[in-house]
Amino acid sequence: MEIVVKGRNTEIADRFRTHVQEKLAKIEQLAPRAQRVEVELTHEKNPRQADQAERIEITVRDKGPVIRAEAKASDRYGALDVAAGKLLERLRRSRDRRKDHHRYSPPAPAEALVAVPEQAPDEAPERPVPPTELGQSVEAQLGDSPVIVRQKLHEATPMTVDQALYEMELVGHPFYLFIDDETGQPCVVYHRHGWTYGVIRLNTVVAGQAESTNHVTSARLAEAGAAR
Repeated sequence: MEIVVKGRNTEIADRFRTHVQEKLAKIEQLAPRAQRVEVELTHEKNPRQADQAERIEITVRDKGPVIRAEAKASDRYGALDVAAGKLLERLRRSRDRRKDHHRYSPPAPAEALVAVPEQAPDEAPERPVPPTELGQSVEAQLGDSPVIVRQKLHEATPMTVDQALYEMELVGHPFYLFIDDETGQPCVVYHRHGWTYGVIRLNTVVAGQAESTNHVTSARLAEAGAAR
C-alpha cells in the first residue's frame, strides 16, 4: 500500500511523513485491498483562523468506494489524529458492510459527479475553466471578487439511492451527487436532520443512460407480464 503525503501552502518535514506512516498503518488491516492512500496537508495563512490553521484530508483508494476523512486543528499532528480516527471508523463500517453480503457490490469510483461541459472559446477569461482529467482539481478566482472556486472531475458511475447514501457516509460529506441507475437522472442525496435524508432529481437523462434505462424498464415490464 502506497501512502503519499503532499502539502499545499506548506512544506512537509520527514518527521511528519514518518508519523503519518505510523498513524495510518492500521489501514492495511481494515482495507487489505487498498492500493493508495493520499494525505493532503493544507496550511491556512490567515491569522484569524489560527485555531484551524492546519487541515488534513486523507483519501483511501482501492477497488471499492473511495473513503475519505478530514479535520482541522491548530497543529498538524492534532488534525492528523482526528482525521485518522474518522477514517478508521469509516473503514470499519465499510468492512462490516462487506461482511453482511449486501444485495449489491459497491461500484468502483465513489463521489460520482456529472462532468461539466467544456468552456466555450468565446467565454470571458476570468471565468473558472472546468478540469478535463479525472481526479484533477482546478482552483480559480471568480472575476475580481475574493471568491475562489475549486472544481474537480470525477467518474460518473450509475448507482442506486441506497448506494449513494452509503458512499456519502463513507466520504463524510453532507450531500452526494450521482446518476440513478434506474432512471438515468442526475440526483443529489443529502442530510436533512437526524436519520432523515432527501433526494433531489433533475428532470433530464444523462446522455448514454437513456437507452440503458429503456432496456431495464422493458425487462421489468416483461417480468411483470410473465408473473401474471
